[in-house]
Amino acid sequence: MLNAIKPKTRTVVLYLMVPVAMFIFTVFVPLITAFVYSFFEWKGGPQKTFIGIENYTKLFADGTFWEAFGHNIYLVIACIIGQIGIAFVLVMMVNSKLVYCKTIHRTFGFFPSTISAVCIGLIWNMIYHNKYGILNWFLTAIGRKDLCQVWLNNTKIVMLLVTIPLIWQYIGYYMVIILSAIASISTDIFESAEIDGANGFQKAVYITLPLIKNTMLVCITLCIAGNMKAFDNIFVMTKGGPGTASMVMAMYGYQISFNQSNMGYGSCISVGIFVLSLLVIGGSQALIKYATREKEAK
Repeated sequence: MLNAIKPKTRTVVLYLMVPVAMFIFTVFVPLITAFVYSFFEWKGGPQKTFIGIENYTKLFADGTFWEAFGHNIYLVIACIIGQIGIAFVLVMMVNSKLVYCKTIHRTFGFFPSTISAVCIGLIWNMIYHNKYGILNWFLTAIGRKDLCQVWLNNTKIVMLLVTIPLIWQYIGYYMVIILSAIASISTDIFESAEIDGANGFQKAVYITLPLIKNTMLVCITLCIAGNMKAFDNIFVMTKGGPGTASMVMAMYGYQISFNQSNMGYGSCISVGIFVLSLLVIGGSQALIKYATREKEAK
């Protein structure tokens, strides 16, 4: 088959075969394997019992899984606003003529994204610690010791507390993406707007955003995909607790698979995460494109 292809094309095909094969092996093979195992009752050993769609029936009625799904949606919404929204505002500030040493701001802004999520979890776990955490120390220092508490044991705000580190870590990541998109916009457009009397807010909303809308859509897609499989820092900080107050889908799948040694149902949860992630990403893209068309029609 390769002999019938032109030499230059054959070389390109051969080079592409390696990454494509690696992608198939690392993505599609585990996904197909998980899908097959989801039809079995399997405790991780050599014995597997075929049970049909029983795991999927159980999943649809699993209140903990759907609670975890709700927590993932909370993360998605909060991080789209927090990560991408704050990143866009910071980019506008960094690009301002009033800001000096722009390279230093970009470097320090991106720095948290290079730290391991486990380390981020440990750092913020220390910040929230009830005995030696900086948060309780600060409240005590300003005379509000009555507000001190075991922060990560508060079921009402624990999701907010585990979301803050995620937002903090990835603001710089989206700053870099948005900065690269804005760099491709001709400066003549901004200069013309300034001559016409446009202020910074008007340039950001009416010029910059429409011109980088495709990049923003990519950022939103990356944000949704990342937060639908959130695991690392939440596992380090709360392990899904107290109770299931900060449980997310990936952590629930981990607990079922490894803590309870129920690999069959854990595989079913993995398939559920994959399907729900596709639905959320596809739905968000369709909604954004529909809103864009409606705006352009007006």
